[in-house]
Amino acid sequence: MGTQAPRHSSRLFVLTVALLSVFFISLFIGRYPVSLRSLYSQDLGTEILMKIRLPRIMMAALLGMALSTSGAALQSAFRNPLVGPGILGVTQGAAFGAAFSILFLSNYPLVVEVSATLFALLALIMAYSMSRAVRYGESTLKLILGGMVVSALFSGGIGVMKSMADPLKQLPELTFWMLGGLSGTVWRDFYFALPPAMSGIIILFLMRWRLNLLTLDDEVALSLGVDPGRLRALTVLAAVVSIAVVTSVSGPIGWMGLIVPHIVRKLFGIDNRRVITASALMGASLMVVFDDIARTLTPGEIPLGVAVSILGAPLFLFLLSRREVVTSG
Repeated sequence: MGTQAPRHSSRLFVLTVALLSVFFISLFIGRYPVSLRSLYSQDLGTEILMKIRLPRIMMAALLGMALSTSGAALQSAFRNPLVGPGILGVTQGAAFGAAFSILFLSNYPLVVEVSATLFALLALIMAYSMSRAVRYGESTLKLILGGMVVSALFSGGIGVMKSMADPLKQLPELTFWMLGGLSGTVWRDFYFALPPAMSGIIILFLMRWRLNLLTLDDEVALSLGVDPGRLRALTVLAAVVSIAVVTSVSGPIGWMGLIVPHIVRKLFGIDNRRVITASALMGASLMVVFDDIARTLTPGEIPLGVAVSILGAPLFLFLLSRREVVTSG
Protein backbone atom coordinates (compact mmCIF):
# COMPACT_ATOMS: atom_id res chain seq x y z
CA MET A 1 0.00 0.00 0.00
CA GLY A 2 2.86 2.37 0.81
CA THR A 3 4.29 2.12 -2.68
CA GLN A 4 0.90 2.18 -4.40
CA ALA A 5 -0.27 5.50 -2.94
CA PRO A 6 2.44 7.64 -4.61
CA ARG A 7 1.93 5.74 -7.86
CA HIS A 8 -1.82 6.37 -7.80
CA SER A 9 -1.26 10.03 -6.93
CA SER A 10 1.12 10.43 -9.86
CA ARG A 11 -1.42 8.82 -12.19
CA LEU A 12 -4.14 11.17 -11.00
CA PHE A 13 -1.77 14.06 -11.62
CA VAL A 14 -1.12 12.78 -15.16
CA LEU A 15 -4.86 12.53 -15.80
CA THR A 16 -5.35 16.09 -14.55
CA VAL A 17 -2.58 17.43 -16.78
CA ALA A 18 -3.98 15.45 -19.71
CA LEU A 19 -7.44 16.95 -19.23
CA LEU A 20 -6.09 20.50 -19.06
CA SER A 21 -3.90 19.90 -22.12
CA VAL A 22 -6.70 18.36 -24.16
CA PHE A 23 -9.04 21.18 -23.17
CA PHE A 24 -6.57 23.89 -24.21
CA ILE A 25 -5.53 22.22 -27.49
CA SER A 26 -9.18 21.61 -28.44
CA LEU A 27 -9.83 25.35 -28.42
CA PHE A 28 -7.64 25.67 -31.52
CA ILE A 29 -8.91 22.60 -33.37
CA GLY A 30 -11.52 23.22 -36.04
CA ARG A 31 -12.17 24.20 -39.61
CA TYR A 32 -11.73 27.90 -38.92
CA PRO A 33 -8.15 28.70 -37.88
CA VAL A 34 -7.94 30.27 -34.43
CA SER A 35 -4.64 31.40 -32.92
CA LEU A 36 -3.46 32.36 -29.45
CA ARG A 37 -4.00 35.95 -30.46
CA SER A 38 -7.76 35.31 -30.40
CA LEU A 39 -7.60 34.84 -26.63
CA TYR A 40 -6.99 38.54 -26.06
CA SER A 41 -8.08 40.24 -29.29
CA GLN A 42 -11.50 41.16 -30.63
CA ASP A 43 -11.97 39.53 -34.03
CA LEU A 44 -13.93 36.75 -35.71
CA GLY A 45 -11.62 34.16 -34.18
CA THR A 46 -12.52 35.44 -30.73
CA GLU A 47 -16.24 35.14 -31.48
CA ILE A 48 -15.80 31.55 -32.67
CA LEU A 49 -13.62 30.70 -29.70
CA MET A 50 -15.83 32.18 -27.00
CA LYS A 51 -19.32 31.57 -28.40
CA ILE A 52 -18.96 28.27 -30.26
CA ARG A 53 -15.92 26.22 -29.27
CA LEU A 54 -15.60 27.03 -25.57
CA PRO A 55 -19.20 26.16 -24.56
CA ARG A 56 -19.06 23.03 -26.70
CA ILE A 57 -15.78 21.83 -25.18
CA MET A 58 -16.99 22.54 -21.66
CA MET A 59 -20.22 20.66 -22.36
CA ALA A 60 -18.23 17.73 -23.77
CA ALA A 61 -16.10 17.62 -20.61
CA LEU A 62 -19.21 17.75 -18.41
CA LEU A 63 -20.84 15.03 -20.50
CA GLY A 64 -17.88 12.68 -20.22
CA MET A 65 -17.49 13.38 -16.52
CA ALA A 66 -21.17 12.72 -15.76
CA LEU A 67 -21.42 9.50 -17.78
CA SER A 68 -18.16 8.04 -16.45
CA THR A 69 -18.65 8.78 -12.75
CA SER A 70 -22.28 7.68 -12.91
CA GLY A 71 -21.31 4.46 -14.66
CA ALA A 72 -18.69 3.68 -12.01
CA ALA A 73 -21.16 4.44 -9.21
CA LEU A 74 -23.92 2.29 -10.73
CA GLN A 75 -21.52 -0.64 -11.15
CA SER A 76 -20.69 -0.46 -7.46
CA ALA A 77 -24.30 0.11 -6.39
CA PHE A 78 -25.50 -3.01 -8.23
CA ARG A 79 -22.26 -4.98 -7.62
CA ASN A 80 -22.11 -5.64 -11.35
CA PRO A 81 -19.16 -4.60 -13.57
CA LEU A 82 -21.32 -4.89 -16.70
CA VAL A 83 -23.84 -2.30 -15.55
CA GLY A 84 -23.86 0.93 -17.51
CA PRO A 85 -26.35 3.70 -18.25
CA GLY A 86 -27.14 2.18 -21.64
CA ILE A 87 -27.43 -1.42 -20.44
CA LEU A 88 -29.83 -0.45 -17.65
CA GLY A 89 -32.03 1.52 -20.04
CA VAL A 90 -31.32 4.82 -18.28
CA THR A 91 -29.88 6.47 -21.39
CA GLN A 92 -32.81 5.35 -23.53
CA GLY A 93 -35.29 6.48 -20.89
CA ALA A 94 -33.66 9.90 -20.70
CA ALA A 95 -33.63 10.15 -24.49
CA PHE A 96 -37.31 9.24 -24.62
CA GLY A 97 -38.14 11.88 -22.01
CA ALA A 98 -36.16 14.55 -23.81
CA ALA A 99 -37.70 13.67 -27.18
CA PHE A 100 -41.17 13.67 -25.62
CA SER A 101 -40.60 17.15 -24.24
CA ILE A 102 -39.17 18.44 -27.54
CA LEU A 103 -42.16 17.18 -29.53
CA PHE A 104 -45.10 17.62 -27.17
CA LEU A 105 -44.16 19.95 -24.29
CA SER A 106 -41.42 22.53 -24.79
CA ASN A 107 -37.94 22.96 -26.21
CA TYR A 108 -36.97 25.03 -23.16
CA PRO A 109 -33.85 23.39 -21.60
CA LEU A 110 -35.25 23.19 -18.07
CA VAL A 111 -38.42 21.42 -19.23
CA VAL A 112 -36.39 19.00 -21.36
CA GLU A 113 -34.08 18.23 -18.40
CA VAL A 114 -36.96 17.53 -16.02
CA SER A 115 -38.71 15.28 -18.53
CA ALA A 116 -35.47 13.40 -19.28
CA THR A 117 -34.75 12.90 -15.56
CA LEU A 118 -38.23 11.58 -14.76
CA PHE A 119 -38.18 9.06 -17.60
CA ALA A 120 -34.61 8.01 -16.77
CA LEU A 121 -35.69 7.23 -13.20
CA LEU A 122 -38.72 5.37 -14.55
CA ALA A 123 -36.47 3.31 -16.84
CA LEU A 124 -34.19 2.34 -13.95
CA ILE A 125 -37.13 1.34 -11.74
CA MET A 126 -38.59 -0.72 -14.57
CA ALA A 127 -35.28 -2.47 -15.28
CA TYR A 128 -34.74 -3.34 -11.63
CA SER A 129 -38.35 -4.53 -11.20
CA MET A 130 -38.15 -6.69 -14.32
CA SER A 131 -34.87 -8.22 -13.15
CA ARG A 132 -36.56 -9.34 -9.93
CA ALA A 133 -39.39 -10.89 -11.91
CA VAL A 134 -37.10 -12.88 -14.23
CA ARG A 135 -36.77 -16.54 -13.16
CA TYR A 136 -33.89 -17.40 -15.46
CA GLY A 137 -30.21 -16.96 -14.68
CA GLU A 138 -28.27 -15.24 -11.91
CA SER A 139 -28.69 -11.67 -10.66
CA THR A 140 -26.22 -10.22 -13.18
CA LEU A 141 -27.96 -11.82 -16.13
CA LYS A 142 -31.39 -10.87 -14.78
CA LEU A 143 -30.43 -7.21 -14.51
CA ILE A 144 -28.98 -7.17 -18.02
CA LEU A 145 -32.11 -8.84 -19.41
CA GLY A 146 -34.33 -6.34 -17.60
CA GLY A 147 -32.27 -3.45 -18.98
CA MET A 148 -32.47 -4.87 -22.49
CA VAL A 149 -36.25 -5.07 -22.28
CA VAL A 150 -36.55 -1.51 -20.98
CA SER A 151 -34.16 -0.22 -23.65
CA ALA A 152 -36.23 -1.92 -26.32
CA LEU A 153 -39.46 -0.46 -24.94
CA PHE A 154 -38.17 3.11 -24.87
CA SER A 155 -36.43 2.72 -28.22
CA GLY A 156 -39.77 1.61 -29.64
CA GLY A 157 -41.44 4.60 -28.01
CA ILE A 158 -38.94 6.90 -29.68
CA GLY A 159 -39.74 5.22 -32.99
CA VAL A 160 -43.44 5.93 -32.44
CA MET A 161 -42.68 9.59 -31.73
CA LYS A 162 -40.62 9.79 -34.91
CA SER A 163 -43.61 8.54 -36.88
CA MET A 164 -45.75 11.25 -35.28
CA ALA A 165 -43.25 14.08 -35.81
CA ASP A 166 -43.61 16.70 -38.53
CA PRO A 167 -41.51 15.24 -41.41
CA LEU A 168 -40.34 18.68 -42.53
CA LYS A 169 -39.52 20.34 -39.22
CA GLN A 170 -39.43 18.01 -36.21
CA LEU A 171 -38.36 14.68 -37.72
CA PRO A 172 -34.94 15.76 -39.12
CA GLU A 173 -34.08 17.52 -35.87
CA LEU A 174 -35.17 14.56 -33.73
CA THR A 175 -33.36 12.02 -35.92
CA PHE A 176 -30.08 13.93 -35.78
CA TRP A 177 -30.46 14.49 -32.03
CA MET A 178 -30.94 10.75 -31.46
CA LEU A 179 -27.55 10.10 -33.07
CA GLY A 180 -25.97 12.12 -30.25
CA GLY A 181 -23.91 15.25 -30.68
CA LEU A 182 -22.98 18.68 -29.39
CA SER A 183 -23.26 20.72 -32.58
CA GLY A 184 -25.20 23.88 -31.87
CA THR A 185 -24.37 23.78 -28.15
CA VAL A 186 -24.39 27.29 -26.69
CA TRP A 187 -23.75 28.79 -23.28
CA ARG A 188 -27.42 28.52 -22.33
CA ASP A 189 -27.33 24.73 -22.73
CA PHE A 190 -24.22 24.49 -20.57
CA TYR A 191 -25.57 26.82 -17.89
CA PHE A 192 -28.81 24.83 -17.55
CA ALA A 193 -27.01 21.47 -17.47
CA LEU A 194 -24.17 22.44 -15.13
CA PRO A 195 -25.98 22.80 -11.75
CA PRO A 196 -27.92 19.49 -11.69
CA ALA A 197 -25.19 17.46 -13.42
CA MET A 198 -22.45 18.77 -11.14
CA SER A 199 -24.68 18.29 -8.09
CA GLY A 200 -24.94 14.61 -8.91
CA ILE A 201 -21.21 14.33 -9.60
CA ILE A 202 -20.31 16.11 -6.35
CA ILE A 203 -22.63 13.84 -4.35
CA LEU A 204 -20.96 10.77 -5.84
CA PHE A 205 -17.53 12.29 -5.16
CA LEU A 206 -18.38 13.00 -1.51
CA MET A 207 -19.74 9.47 -1.08
CA ARG A 208 -16.94 7.76 -2.97
CA TRP A 209 -15.50 6.00 0.08
CA ARG A 210 -18.97 4.80 1.13
CA LEU A 211 -19.52 3.30 -2.32
CA ASN A 212 -17.00 0.63 -1.34
CA LEU A 213 -19.53 -0.60 1.23
CA LEU A 214 -22.08 -1.25 -1.51
CA THR A 215 -19.75 -3.81 -3.06
CA LEU A 216 -20.10 -5.88 0.15
CA ASP A 217 -23.06 -7.98 1.20
CA ASP A 218 -25.85 -5.90 2.69
CA GLU A 219 -25.53 -7.75 6.01
CA VAL A 220 -21.86 -6.74 6.25
CA ALA A 221 -22.70 -3.11 5.42
CA LEU A 222 -25.39 -3.09 8.10
CA SER A 223 -22.94 -4.47 10.64
CA LEU A 224 -20.67 -1.52 9.84
CA GLY A 225 -23.45 0.94 10.66
CA VAL A 226 -24.51 1.83 7.10
CA ASP A 227 -27.99 1.44 5.65
CA PRO A 228 -27.21 -0.06 2.22
CA GLY A 229 -30.71 0.51 0.88
CA ARG A 230 -30.65 4.23 1.60
CA LEU A 231 -27.07 4.62 0.36
CA ARG A 232 -27.85 2.72 -2.84
CA ALA A 233 -30.95 4.84 -3.48
CA LEU A 234 -29.02 8.10 -3.05
CA THR A 235 -26.23 6.84 -5.30
CA VAL A 236 -28.63 5.78 -8.02
CA LEU A 237 -30.58 9.04 -7.80
CA ALA A 238 -27.43 11.18 -8.13
CA ALA A 239 -26.17 9.07 -11.04
CA VAL A 240 -29.47 9.07 -12.92
CA VAL A 241 -29.96 12.84 -12.55
CA SER A 242 -26.46 13.48 -13.96
CA ILE A 243 -27.02 11.09 -16.86
CA ALA A 244 -30.46 12.45 -17.71
CA VAL A 245 -29.42 16.10 -17.68
CA VAL A 246 -26.43 15.70 -19.98
CA THR A 247 -28.41 13.36 -22.25
CA SER A 248 -31.09 16.03 -22.64
CA VAL A 249 -28.40 18.25 -24.22
CA SER A 250 -26.29 15.76 -26.18
CA GLY A 251 -28.73 13.02 -27.06
CA PRO A 252 -27.95 9.40 -26.18
CA ILE A 253 -24.21 8.64 -25.95
CA GLY A 254 -23.31 5.03 -25.27
CA TRP A 255 -20.24 3.16 -24.01
CA MET A 256 -18.56 5.90 -21.96
CA GLY A 257 -20.23 4.95 -18.68
CA LEU A 258 -19.28 1.33 -19.26
CA ILE A 259 -15.75 1.54 -20.65
CA VAL A 260 -14.09 4.28 -18.59
CA PRO A 261 -14.65 2.65 -15.15
CA HIS A 262 -13.09 -0.58 -16.48
CA ILE A 263 -10.01 1.26 -17.71
CA VAL A 264 -9.72 3.17 -14.45
CA ARG A 265 -9.95 0.01 -12.33
CA LYS A 266 -7.08 -1.50 -14.31
CA LEU A 267 -4.97 1.54 -13.45
CA PHE A 268 -6.12 2.31 -9.90
CA GLY A 269 -7.69 -0.86 -8.51
CA ILE A 270 -11.23 -1.20 -7.18
CA ASP A 271 -11.15 1.42 -4.41
CA ASN A 272 -13.90 3.92 -5.30
CA ARG A 273 -12.06 6.71 -3.51
CA ARG A 274 -9.75 6.70 -6.53
CA VAL A 275 -12.09 5.22 -9.14
CA ILE A 276 -14.68 8.04 -8.97
CA THR A 277 -12.05 10.78 -9.20
CA ALA A 278 -10.11 9.11 -11.99
CA SER A 279 -13.30 8.29 -13.92
CA ALA A 280 -14.30 11.95 -13.89
CA LEU A 281 -10.90 13.07 -15.22
CA MET A 282 -10.53 10.34 -17.83
CA GLY A 283 -14.16 10.55 -18.96
CA ALA A 284 -13.92 14.30 -19.49
CA SER A 285 -10.66 13.99 -21.45
CA LEU A 286 -11.87 11.16 -23.68
CA MET A 287 -15.18 12.84 -24.48
CA VAL A 288 -13.42 16.06 -25.51
CA VAL A 289 -11.09 14.03 -27.75
CA PHE A 290 -14.02 12.09 -29.26
CA ASP A 291 -15.84 15.36 -29.91
CA ASP A 292 -12.74 16.80 -31.59
CA ILE A 293 -12.62 13.75 -33.85
CA ALA A 294 -16.36 13.97 -34.59
CA ARG A 295 -16.20 17.61 -35.67
CA THR A 296 -12.95 17.54 -37.65
CA LEU A 297 -12.44 14.09 -39.18
CA THR A 298 -14.70 14.63 -42.21
CA PRO A 299 -15.99 17.72 -44.06
CA GLY A 300 -19.42 17.06 -42.57
CA GLU A 301 -19.59 16.55 -38.82
CA ILE A 302 -19.91 12.96 -37.58
CA PRO A 303 -22.52 12.59 -34.81
CA LEU A 304 -20.73 12.23 -31.48
CA GLY A 305 -22.75 9.15 -30.52
CA VAL A 306 -21.61 7.43 -33.71
CA ALA A 307 -17.96 8.36 -33.13
CA VAL A 308 -18.03 7.10 -29.54
CA SER A 309 -19.65 3.82 -30.60
CA ILE A 310 -17.15 3.22 -33.42
CA LEU A 311 -14.19 3.86 -31.14
CA GLY A 312 -15.68 2.52 -27.92
CA ALA A 313 -17.04 -0.86 -29.00
CA PRO A 314 -13.65 -2.28 -30.14
CA LEU A 315 -12.02 -0.91 -27.00
CA PHE A 316 -14.57 -2.64 -24.78
CA LEU A 317 -14.07 -5.91 -26.67
CA PHE A 318 -10.32 -5.56 -26.11
CA LEU A 319 -10.87 -5.03 -22.38
CA LEU A 320 -13.11 -8.10 -22.15
CA SER A 321 -10.52 -10.19 -24.00
CA ARG A 322 -7.87 -9.42 -21.41
CA ARG A 323 -7.28 -12.15 -18.85
CA GLU A 324 -6.92 -9.81 -15.88
CA VAL A 325 -10.44 -8.38 -15.55
CA VAL A 326 -10.93 -6.09 -12.56
CA THR A 327 -14.47 -6.04 -11.23
CA SER A 328 -16.18 -3.54 -9.00
CA GLY A 329 -16.44 -5.93 -6.11
